Amino acid sequence: MKFICSRDQLLTGVNIVSKAVSTKTTLPILECILVEAMNHQIKLTANDMELGIETIIDGDILEEGKIALEAKLFSEIIRKLPSSDVTVDVADNFQTKITCEKAKFNIMGKPGDDFSYLPVIEKNQCISLSQFTLKELIRQTIFSISDNENNKLMTGELFEVNNNKLTVVSLDGHRISIRNTELKGENDPVKVVVPGKTLSDISKILSGELEDLVQIYFTEKHILFEMDKTKVVSRLLEGEYYRISRMLSSDYETKIVINKKELYNCIDRATLLIKESDKRPIILTVSDESLELEVSTSIGSMKEETEIHKEGKDIMIGFNPKFLMDALRVIDDEEITIYMVNPKAPCFIKDENETYVYLILPVNFNRAGN
Repeated sequence: MKFICSRDQLLTGVNIVSKAVSTKTTLPILECILVEAMNHQIKLTANDMELGIETIIDGDILEEGKIALEAKLFSEIIRKLPSSDVTVDVADNFQTKITCEKAKFNIMGKPGDDFSYLPVIEKNQCISLSQFTLKELIRQTIFSISDNENNKLMTGELFEVNNNKLTVVSLDGHRISIRNTELKGENDPVKVVVPGKTLSDISKILSGELEDLVQIYFTEKHILFEMDKTKVVSRLLEGEYYRISRMLSSDYETKIVINKKELYNCIDRATLLIKESDKRPIILTVSDESLELEVSTSIGSMKEETEIHKEGKDIMIGFNPKFLMDALRVIDDEEITIYMVNPKAPCFIKDENETYVYLILPVNFNRAGN
């Protein structure tokens, strides 16, 4: 095998597929990137048996063939080459010569036939949306998945399709994040749980452009994302996802409308007094035209008031500041609406059309101790 391509193209391709290279394996072939030069295209593939990524790059093929190269070494070599044309030349004994300007590397590869290809996905159930929309859906929900491997379902996100709507849900036991987006046309119903790692990796690959589309295909055990010249195949998490509808309520005793940036900055200032090991809540006191935020810790105390529009009862309620800030950080609206019932019931941050819903459980606090 022999081909020539630009170093920048090759590096981009290597960076994309490297996300699916196995870091914990007893099979050395899974630590490799498969490089194929066939049928007038150069294809790079990585597969850790849970996640597989394949991408195509441009270049000139002088001799067809394939080779599996150790991913870490190969990517480091390409990264440190000059920004010029790279020649990859593989001999019959899998000795691989990588040349760029005056730099010449010789490394050993492995037979390409030993590599595990991506599973073939039947393209029956499919939805299509812009890469911008998918990137936003992930950004606005990924922060509330759980990192506790004991509960696998919480480490993923629910993707549910009903008619012309896609709902994406994540939760970690303390909060729930929900994003809804309209789809074009009629779509078959789908309900799958996608690993959080897959979605995190996908969001780094997506262009984020409105005019660039991504096709998403669903099967019983896999999900396939197709965009530009890249395919990402992931195993789904098995099990029945939580019935979110049971946790959602339209009842409220207190409703406030507040400037999102002001509230975020106010909480951000309060966290200066909270050590990471100190689980102190911030206390929100809602009265007629103002919200008072208060925090008291071993370092010091702080109070700050901000203007609000209020409907309903006064309330005093405590929250983990991180959970509030995580939600506020990803909401793009200038003003937000917060719905509360009582100091022990979840609060909801949502817009009128419920394109986003953030449920956050309050924290018990001892008023005298704060």
